Amino acid sequence: MIVLDIDDTLLTDEHVISPRTKEALLKAQDMGVKVVLASGRPTFAMHKLAEDLLLHEYGSYVLSFNGGIITDYRTKNNVYECTLTKEQAHELYELSKKHDVFVHTYVENDIITEKGNQYTDIEGQLTGMAIKEVNSFTEHVQNDVVKLLMLEDPEKLVKVEKILQQELEGKISVMRSKPFFLELTNNEVDKGKSLNHLIQILGIRQDEVIAIGDGYNDLPMIKFAGLGVAMGNAADEIKQQADYVTSSNNEDGVAKVVEKFIFENVKSPI
Repeated sequence: MIVLDIDDTLLTDEHVISPRTKEALLKAQDMGVKVVLASGRPTFAMHKLAEDLLLHEYGSYVLSFNGGIITDYRTKNNVYECTLTKEQAHELYELSKKHDVFVHTYVENDIITEKGNQYTDIEGQLTGMAIKEVNSFTEHVQNDVVKLLMLEDPEKLVKVEKILQQELEGKISVMRSKPFFLELTNNEVDKGKSLNHLIQILGIRQDEVIAIGDGYNDLPMIKFAGLGVAMGNAADEIKQQADYVTSSNNEDGVAKVVEKFIFENVKSPI
């Protein structure tokens, strides 16, 4: 199994899959290797990429919301969900006000926020989801949600991250996926835990998994996988904890891993 982060890993800075990378991933699937997308993105925002890589035809999976949901892409059914309660979402909203940062969450296929801002706009552009400004966040969020994002200038957000990690330790997972995105999920959610759940379903061994990423939210799956790979554009701290460092997202880093560790080592279909 190859497990791939999306932004700044699978995608170039132009937000596309390079021809070399796409060819490598399709060939790997022909050989019997599962290709799994694992992203902080909502499920809706992963559909096009999953379709482009033919995950529905190969019977593969997507891990969305940092692993909060696992979807069987052939049936489009969720095989795993781990959410925040409405009460937790409201508590996190109040904390966003206390620390004076923007906040948004997801209701159906919309991004919900009280106040438009440049960072939520970036999320809208990345995901293709509509942004819906509401008068009252807490009144609009009346069901469980998978994830909240707090958003601000990176210099301020890194300070808020440290405070919240202490305040919410053992209750809520707090992790940055981008310098200006602070993701808050159920404490049982991370890409490594969800990946472990998925391989149990599929009967794949941990040492048969390659995980590739660039962000701090990718570290759990990079450390979990038999071969954890950091992109060349990842921060030094992430590279130091990976088993292998590949080229950047603009230099076919993912394709090079597939070519080196799968094509050179597996000579016939699995």
